[in-house]
Formats: sequence, structure tokens, C-alpha cells
Amino acid sequence: MHLKNLSVLYGKDLEYIHSTNLQIKNQFFEKINSIQKNEKSIDCEGLLLIPGFVNAHTHIGDSIAKDVATSGTVDDKIHPIMGAKPRILRKSEPEHLVSFMRNSCLSMLRKGITTFVDFRESELAGILLLKKAISQIPIRAIILGRIEHYQDKNQIQKNTPLPILQRKKLLSVLRSCDGLGISGPNENSNSALQYMSKTEKIRAIHSAETIHSSIKSKKITGKSETFRALLLKPHFLVHMTYAKQNDLHDTAKKTRGIVICPRANASLAEGIPDFTLMEKNGCKVAIGTDNVMINSPDMFREMDYLWKVTMGIHKKRIDPKEILKMATVNGGLLLGRKIGSIEPKYLADGIFIDKHALDLEPMHDPYASIVHRASESTIRAVMIGGRIIHGNI
Repeated sequence: MHLKNLSVLYGKDLEYIHSTNLQIKNQFFEKINSIQKNEKSIDCEGLLLIPGFVNAHTHIGDSIAKDVATSGTVDDKIHPIMGAKPRILRKSEPEHLVSFMRNSCLSMLRKGITTFVDFRESELAGILLLKKAISQIPIRAIILGRIEHYQDKNQIQKNTPLPILQRKKLLSVLRSCDGLGISGPNENSNSALQYMSKTEKIRAIHSAETIHSSIKSKKITGKSETFRALLLKPHFLVHMTYAKQNDLHDTAKKTRGIVICPRANASLAEGIPDFTLMEKNGCKVAIGTDNVMINSPDMFREMDYLWKVTMGIHKKRIDPKEILKMATVNGGLLLGRKIGSIEPKYLADGIFIDKHALDLEPMHDPYASIVHRASESTIRAVMIGGRIIHGNI
């Protein structure tokens, strides 16, 4: 595919190029300004190509349970053992779960999400249901599975190892997905976390999402939740809303970064993650939309909310480009994959924004316009692997 007269947010710094030519070959971006005069090309005058959104943390298995538990505590809603969510998942018919997960994937595609990273519950059966849901949808899914084995306070204090049966289940799960998405250190002993740290695929874990979980870790083990989460040797941590500065410093040294979910934290009345403090301590930060049960999978809304609430809290301006990087470039870096950036040898995933859309024209600052004015209605087309999979150009 050869595109001409195209505006682009180019490279890992999202450099704005007003008008250029771009070549796509074998699913990858190739050279910029490389189209020869006699080559057949598509005129993209009036379009801005930005990297496809990387939704770095989701739970789409609970798509069947939208807003069923708007009141109550975090544990009442999403605790892996006692919450409403696991009860609903256990009682739901598999075909219903597949249907609503498929709807969430279609919704993400239409909103420019080309890759999503899902923490998938229900062990192998849950992984297979998600694979069935996306089987006819050309979205990139990074599936992080888990075993449904949660250790109690006594087992954690005694440092009980992961049982042999659960180790076998773990191997079965890992053969069928892209890595591990662990519920949190408060459900696992040090021994169990260290055992899982030896697995070779992607490892990620929730940490310091709530005040309650942070206090619980200290009370049971005398260590911070993040200190124990790092025993997993994770590639990235999720949430870190209540992580202390020393925990952030350790996270910067020992992981690729942090995925924050600001709207989900706000919906659960658990505060707003301070990504400025995370970055100050050297952490790379990406964005996820978290549970569909409590939040729509919409990165436009996520960016807009994060940008404005952060400025409101800190009473200082935040560069919208940094927010946009969190939704694109940084997600690819945390995953260690060539996605989230428009540059040679990267997968050709992108969103064609109509610069003349009613909500955007005139576009004086493309970063601000995308972060707090753009929406599904301003998307002309979505591309994955060099193929237009939604809309047209």
C-alpha cells in the first residue's frame, strides 16, 4: 500500500509531519517519502495517521456484567474470590460470554484499539472462550492467563509452595496464551510468586490498586504489595495507584513499566494514579481501560479523563503528547513488541483521523485535538497489519 499527501505522527516521539508519503509492505511500515512517481498510490489529503491504540490492560470476560455492581466496595465488585464478578462468570453460559466479549472487541476496533492486553480469568477454559470470541475479528490480542488458585493469609505467612496440581495447570495455561496476568501478591505466597517468575512468557501483576490491598500486604507480610509483586519478576505492573516512591524507584529498575487505569480507579472510588510521580521515578507508563464491567473500552475517553484530571489535581499544564504516547508508543515498549509506533519495520497498525471532522477542524494542536476532542466519530478508518479493517480511505 502506498499512501501520499498524508499527515503522520511519526516515530516514538510522535513527530507531527504535515504532509508526506508512506509505504506499507508485508504488514509493516516501510520508508517515509519513498513513493516513486509512477507508483500507484492512495491520496490521503485531509487525513492524519496516528499509531493504533494499545489498550494495555483489560478484562473483557466480564462484558456480560456491565454496571451490575455500581455500589459497594472494590472487593464486592471484582475480588477474585468473593466479588460479584467471579460469581457472574461462573454462572454465565459460555456462549453468552463469547457473544459479549466479541461485542467488546468490535467496539474496541471501531474506536481505534488495534491491540489489547487481557488478564483472562477461568484458566484454560477462559482462554479458549476468548480465542473463540476473537476468531473472526482481526484485532491483536495479548492474552495473559492465570490459574484459579488463591492462597489465604496462613499459607502466605507459612510461605506455602504452589501445589503440584497447580503447577501442572500453570503449564497447560501457558501453552495456550501469551503469558501470565496474576491477580495480585495478596493471593500468593513468596514461594508461589518466585516459582511463576521462572516462566518464559510475559508476566504481569496487579499491585497497589487500593489502600486496603496495600495495608493488607503490610499487615500479613510486613512488606509492601509492590515489593512482593516484584518477586514475580514482572515485565510490567498494573495500577500502582498507592505505590510509594521507593516502590516506584524499584519498579523502574526491575520492570519495563506500569499500566495505569485512571477511569477504572475513579469508578471504584479509589483515587487517581499519579503518572507524573511514576515518570519522575523513571517508570515508563502506559494506559488500559480495565474491566468492561465498570468501564467502556475507549482510549479516547481514557486519555481525555487522565489529561484533565491530572492537570486539575496538580494545577499545572501537562503536555498532551505524553498522554498520547501512553496510549500508543509506551504500550508497545512495555510489551516488547514492534507495535504502537509508525516507523520502518513496525507492524502497520494505525488510525486515520479526519482532520476536517466537525469536532476537530481547525486542528491547531494535533496532540491536544486527539487527546480531548477526537472520538469514534472522527475516525475515517482503522488499519491492522496494513489492511483496512474498519471504514475506508
